[in-house]
Amino acid sequence: MQEDVFIQKLQDQSQKLQECQTSHNLQSCMPCESFLQCEVRKAYVKAAYESMSKGQDGNFDFN
Repeated sequence: MQEDVFIQKLQDQSQKLQECQTSHNLQSCMPCESFLQCEVRKAYVKAAYESMSKGQDGNFDFN
């Protein structure tokens, strides 16, 4: 199912983000000096957006 692809990508990106936070001794990205430019964070945000819209570019389905 296509939805599973979006969920898996979100889980993968979430794990990468958590690993990055742990490696920098942070519980959030906000205090990081790379917050706005961080490629790991950007990839996570994109994956979250895509998982909510199921790849429909903004046509959100929260079911």
